[in-house]
Amino acid sequence: MAITTCIFDAYGTLFDVAAAAREAAAEPGNEGLAEIWPGLAQDWRRKQLEYSWLRAITGAHADFWQVTGDGLDWAMEAAGLAGDEGLRARLLALYRELSAYPEVPEVLSALKQSGKGTAILSNGAPGMLADAVASAGIGALLDDVLSVESVGVFKPARKVYDLVGARFGAAPGEVLFVSSNGWDAAAAAGYGFVTAWVNRAGAPVERMPWRPAHMLDDLTGIPALAEAG
Repeated sequence: MAITTCIFDAYGTLFDVAAAAREAAAEPGNEGLAEIWPGLAQDWRRKQLEYSWLRAITGAHADFWQVTGDGLDWAMEAAGLAGDEGLRARLLALYRELSAYPEVPEVLSALKQSGKGTAILSNGAPGMLADAVASAGIGALLDDVLSVESVGVFKPARKVYDLVGARFGAAPGEVLFVSSNGWDAAAAAGYGFVTAWVNRAGAPVERMPWRPAHMLDDLTGIPALAEAG
């Protein structure tokens, strides 16, 4: 079955989730972050994801902006930075405009030129996704930006993946789903998408019932995979 539609996770896949802490650490007045920002970024991301899963399991949904702030609060307290409201505000502001990975515009452009449908499917709230897409300048390369807020539960709930077929009319086997999150790529494979895991960190494969069809170091190989079907 030919691939007609390419769907991308946003955070960690198109946008560098470590960029906010890294960029804040390089700003005057934040020299104290220079040694600890990698750990802060890692804790922030881990708790952000954990809180999304816990809220999904317990039915206590809040949008991803709330979850992002909660994860940052935990990470800052763990790093001994609790109460630094100026730094918290700056980190959250930077998160609204995360840097895209350098290959993103070229990859999306190639997909569009080949006639593929392109979209984001993300846990992100609509406002934060709109800010990130605008900051990266990739809005014209996307047919849509789909947020879990329309169904009120985070990935990997199946009803989130249902949004793709509802929007594009594509069968699961016609969709190439791309994520940097191993659990997301695996769950999407279980749903029936052709999946590509962008494993930038060289992490082990997740021990789930399904595995992604493709594993890549970055996004540059995605157009070729989409053409190969």
